Amino acid sequence: MSSTLITNIGQLVTNDPEFGIKSGAALVYTDGKISWIGDKSKAPAADERIDADGGSVIPGFVDSHTHSIFAGDRLNDFLARMAGTKYASGGINQTVSATRAASDELLRKHLGNIITEFTDHGITTFEIKSGYGLDIETEARLLKIAQEFTDETTFLGAHVVPNEYSENRSAYIDLVKGPMLDAAAPFAKWIDVFCDTGAFTPDEAREILLAGKEKGLRGRLHGNQLGDTGGIELAVDLSLASVDHCTYATDSQLETLAHSSVVATLLPGAEFSTRSSYPDARRYFDRGVNVAIATDCNPGSAYISSMPFVIAIAVRDMFFTPEQALVASTLGGAQALQRSDVGHLGIGARADIVLLNAPSFEYLAYRPGSQLIKQVLVANP
Repeated sequence: MSSTLITNIGQLVTNDPEFGIKSGAALVYTDGKISWIGDKSKAPAADERIDADGGSVIPGFVDSHTHSIFAGDRLNDFLARMAGTKYASGGINQTVSATRAASDELLRKHLGNIITEFTDHGITTFEIKSGYGLDIETEARLLKIAQEFTDETTFLGAHVVPNEYSENRSAYIDLVKGPMLDAAAPFAKWIDVFCDTGAFTPDEAREILLAGKEKGLRGRLHGNQLGDTGGIELAVDLSLASVDHCTYATDSQLETLAHSSVVATLLPGAEFSTRSSYPDARRYFDRGVNVAIATDCNPGSAYISSMPFVIAIAVRDMFFTPEQALVASTLGGAQALQRSDVGHLGIGARADIVLLNAPSFEYLAYRPGSQLIKQVLVANP
């Protein structure tokens, strides 16, 4: 057994009801799990020692929504939106073309670069969706490569209808539910559908999600990004893990979410990068909705790999408190992935730990764009 003591912690954020936020703290992790928390003056001996130098220590960020395996970029889309063009989902097919043509080596290298960025920004657990293949071979190929980097892989064959099926939508849905799902399922834990304007209807999404469930995949959903399009009701009806974006939500829909186990994953980077209206998170919290935030890292509508930047947007533009944003990016993300071992630093949790060059976690919102990540510790799986 090998143990490490982190001492001289100015502020320890545990997201654990037993310990809460502690000052003048220390913690010990043993063989990759938190084994002791307390005052630094009472810290036990350990094999190794890390000095936090009075800084804040927080759980590693849990990014529950990314589209981080793809080829090419969509800079042209971004520039068009900054010039006033309204966001629509049609640009996805541009990335599909580049991704289908890319070699495994190129995809693996590009994904590895993004994951290095994730880690540098304190993300220690992340989900990766497919969805830029939209054919049997490429969807399976994307998930197989993604599985080399994370267990949290999501089949998103129902991202949009690809160009070659534009005149035969029902045939594409049958392909997704049948041969494509069969090829993707061995490499996926989750199934997702983009249920929104320009993508798939709630009825179509239901068919696809239920087909995935029959193959043993757990369900999540893109919903209500571009309008009140029925995704929230579907997510609750099917008891999905999360409904993501959730930008448009009525009071009654929020009440429904609050009385369910479905996590509402808000994606501040998408509104930022598409110059769209931000949802007011106070409405979600006031009704008791379980909220996560994630990067939504993707080439078209949120080419962002920094959770601290997402936190800053959430606080400034969506009216999160700094503490709500931190919890949403750690414990909330873990709940959206139905994980109890990450997102907090309670006894027995994975020792996924971020040390900050700041005395308090509030500095993540106070100093956007600054490099406040001093050290990132990732437990061996």
